[in-house]
Amino acid sequence: MARKIAILQSNYIPWKGYFDLINFVDEFILLDDVQYTRSDWRNRNKIKTMTGTIWLTIPVRIKGRHSQSIAETVISSSNWNRKHWNSIVCNYARAGCFDSYKDLFEELFLGAKETLLSQVNYRFISEICKIFNIKTKISRSAEYGCIKDIDRTERVVDLCKKAGASEYLSGPSAKDYIDEGLFAQERIKLSYMDYSEYPEYRQLFPPFEHGVSIIDLILNEGPEATKYMRSFRQ
Repeated sequence: MARKIAILQSNYIPWKGYFDLINFVDEFILLDDVQYTRSDWRNRNKIKTMTGTIWLTIPVRIKGRHSQSIAETVISSSNWNRKHWNSIVCNYARAGCFDSYKDLFEELFLGAKETLLSQVNYRFISEICKIFNIKTKISRSAEYGCIKDIDRTERVVDLCKKAGASEYLSGPSAKDYIDEGLFAQERIKLSYMDYSEYPEYRQLFPPFEHGVSIIDLILNEGPEATKYMRSFRQ
């Protein structure tokens, strides 16, 4: 039976393309037992404001922990979630669907008591999938075991085999390094996600910006949000 898999590192409140990727596959594997990367999407994302986009960043412990994995990364503040929620309220209170989702997101932010970054990311990703009724199985790479001293492509192929994948859907940036021959050897079809030609939606504070958290789309379009995502239109 055909089985499509995608594998990505966990991100904090990701953009719409991340959730499209999840919705296109049968199983989505969070690659959290790899090295945490600084100044990346692991612990931060953007929202729109009157003066442009700003970062919402979860502070994490990094001093002396240069080789830590995403799963091992510890949050270094206990009130980051209240600060982020206050920023959401300040900048989206006038959004068309804010009132409809206010209670849900308030609980999602203020109820986040996890101490590990990976746990917080999973909390938001899984709950936002429920908003869109995305039924894809979400698992963690650690559940399949780790083979050390192999390159990135070999790691992905190994996870695909263990998950029973017949097809792997990759992000487009992987074209720069992925060894397509390894997938062919294992008879796993390799395809790439297309993030182009997303339509614009009602968004506060022009100019329009695609690369912001999915929260922006939800609070502006609500139940109509799926019209602006590729996986629901195809």
